[in-house]
Amino acid sequence: MIQNLRNNQNQGAPLAVVDQAQLKSLSQQGNMSYEQMVEQQGAQRAMMNALESSEENLEIPKVNFYPSRHHDPKKARKKDIRQAYKLLRPSKRSRLDPRRLLGSRYRYNNNAGTCVVEGCDCEKLIRIDNLYDKISDEYSGRSLWEMYWKNPVTGEAQAFVARDRVTGGRNLQGTYCPEHLHLYHLLRKWETEEEKEREENPRRIRDRIKQGVSTVVIPIRTKKKEPAPVMLDKYEPFFEMLTLDAKKSSGIHIAHYLNPVTGINDLTTVTFDLRVFQRELELMEEQRMAALEAQQHGFTAVPAQQAPPNLAMMPGLAPNEDSLTE
Repeated sequence: MIQNLRNNQNQGAPLAVVDQAQLKSLSQQGNMSYEQMVEQQGAQRAMMNALESSEENLEIPKVNFYPSRHHDPKKARKKDIRQAYKLLRPSKRSRLDPRRLLGSRYRYNNNAGTCVVEGCDCEKLIRIDNLYDKISDEYSGRSLWEMYWKNPVTGEAQAFVARDRVTGGRNLQGTYCPEHLHLYHLLRKWETEEEKEREENPRRIRDRIKQGVSTVVIPIRTKKKEPAPVMLDKYEPFFEMLTLDAKKSSGIHIAHYLNPVTGINDLTTVTFDLRVFQRELELMEEQRMAALEAQQHGFTAVPAQQAPPNLAMMPGLAPNEDSLTE
């Protein structure tokens, strides 16, 4: 017990009980930035508040991450990475447990909604308060829920899958609670920084040259988007409505005229073609009458087209002076 207290004094207090002044001081000493410390502190406090406000029994041990105070940022980052791996390893069964002989090496490896470290019921925690959606990255602003708990293709909720060696190895039947998942997110960012430094090492560059790999820098010109005048802000809803309606009807035409020198949109015109509107109404009425006639004769009606044909491009229906221009 005395040795644990001494270790805690050397490492410092958990971020959950540290004030803002101490956070700023820690961010200047070690590897973690002030924003990352604020996020980690918010994750720890949010977990504590969720447990205190819950009327259900949900036991979660505290995750005490102590940022390194080493004066060398690289060595401080290495210490933070080692500590993160130690805290994120899945819990193993006792060596005397007979279930370990049957291949069940890890204690919490039977449910995709259970944290592999301390066995927290993450599904129940989400029902109480979805903390994954409240913890966001300090740069991109994306939440843990969006980055790790959503299928990137379908956008549906899908539990994050933990691995037996944290960032590698085989997949487990388990996940991470919000606090552990945020620490995992920071760990991946720290390892990315280390990998970037290794790639920029001159020795690594020479090794790639020996392998016949060379790097060519290609300049990319990007056009800066000029901000719209403030007086046009009130017309934004109007143009959004026009853009949506232009996809449904060919009677609305929006034309943008760019300056050939500056590339800025100097002139925008909106054209409403009454003849196209009338023709589209006639087509819709014809389709409706055809559907009614088909139903009367017992035939299956042909579904109406979702988007009418581009009548403005047909002969005799090109815009002229009779069109109303704004």
